[in-house]
Amino acid sequence: MKFVDEAFIDIAAGDGGNGCVSFRHEKYKEFGGPDGGDGGRGGHVFAYADPNLNTLVDYRYSRRHEAKRGQHGMGSDMFGAAGDDIVLKMPVGTLILDAESGDLLYELLTPGETVRIAKGGDGGHGNLRFKSAINRAPRQKTPGWPGERKNLKLELKVLADVGLLGMPNAGKSTLIAAISNARPKIADYPFTTLHPNLGVVRVGPEQSFVVADVPGLIEGAAEGAGLGHQFLRHLQRTRLLLHLVDMAPFDDSDPVAQAKAIVQELKKYDPELHAKPRWLVLNKLDMLSAEERQERVSDFVKRFRYKGPVFQISALTREGCENLVQSVFQQVKKQMLAEQPVDPADLDPRFDR
Repeated sequence: MKFVDEAFIDIAAGDGGNGCVSFRHEKYKEFGGPDGGDGGRGGHVFAYADPNLNTLVDYRYSRRHEAKRGQHGMGSDMFGAAGDDIVLKMPVGTLILDAESGDLLYELLTPGETVRIAKGGDGGHGNLRFKSAINRAPRQKTPGWPGERKNLKLELKVLADVGLLGMPNAGKSTLIAAISNARPKIADYPFTTLHPNLGVVRVGPEQSFVVADVPGLIEGAAEGAGLGHQFLRHLQRTRLLLHLVDMAPFDDSDPVAQAKAIVQELKKYDPELHAKPRWLVLNKLDMLSAEERQERVSDFVKRFRYKGPVFQISALTREGCENLVQSVFQQVKKQMLAEQPVDPADLDPRFDR
């Protein structure tokens, strides 16, 4: 299925039903009094974070979504029934924005999370509501309130712990296939990856993390060049970035210049993304001899002026991948523990859950 991470929809909550003007008519009761009921509430529109979905493709073909209006009030003190609500299922990680202003309205981050994105209109009052000691035969009623109508933009940011970035043909797809259950398209030409791929990396029993592979970046990506700029948003929620560098480029280009270009594109696109923890992964070292490998690695680290963790791997032969996976898991675990809020029960044993 084609990966779709953006869609526009129009939603309309149901209008409230109108109130009713009615009077009680029974034999031997000449002045039965008002008995017009209220109208029913219009249906709400909800968004539901469905963990079984991973694209917004359904909303490309179904743009208009309307809830039912409330039933009108009736005589004999009968209130109108509320309109049926509708629930729109969306992938976890979906951002719901106002299509005109671009303001973020809601964010679905937790599987099973449900938010009301459009409120149904309240029902109108029937004349029963207006009965009083001085107004015993009211003929007033109110119409139902209109339901909310919105034009929305949906954006999907995949929820992954680790993001892979690098130039096209750096070996990102080969790496994610080597360490996870993902099976992306792999070929010997640039821009093989046309949409993000997610893979679950299993480290041990109940120990795993999610890695995301996005299309390769090129210089000028932040301004719209290439494909990767469309998917940089998917790296914004990751805890760690792995910067893959092709140490044996087929066109004899300078790996240092390419790596610096990637870093500059991150900085232009989002300073917060640039500030994320970023590890250097030197790939395709199986194509170099032992002597040439050490020489190139030392030269690269020196000229790139990088002081963080450096991993030497071959995604094709899986050399060095196990060490990388274990180190990444420990880093992700460390950050997850740091992000967890303190439970009051841990501070005071008397705390009652």
